[in-house]
Amino acid sequence: MGAVNARQFFELLARLPARVWLQAILGLIGFVVLAVLGFAVIAGVAAIALLVIFALKAKQWLRSLLNDRPSAGPPDRPHARVTDVSYEIVDRREDDRR
Repeated sequence: MGAVNARQFFELLARLPARVWLQAILGLIGFVVLAVLGFAVIAGVAAIALLVIFALKAKQWLRSLLNDRPSAGPPDRPHARVTDVSYEIVDRREDDRR
């Protein structure tokens, strides 16, 4: 068996019965339909997830808009007592140590 060139390959395809051609065409159409449906399902799930996230954020925004409560944040710090301290900077050098 030697190498098959393009002409021999097309002659081989031309000799196939019509049933094989119909099965190949139907298989290709089925593959395309499944690919499109799979993409549609993935896109649909992503769209539903985005809608749910937007709905929750809109609900939270409306509640914060209608309520007069302050928005969430870090708790207030207790007032700490501050003492004024004086200090002196001591500069130590190698030659000062004895």
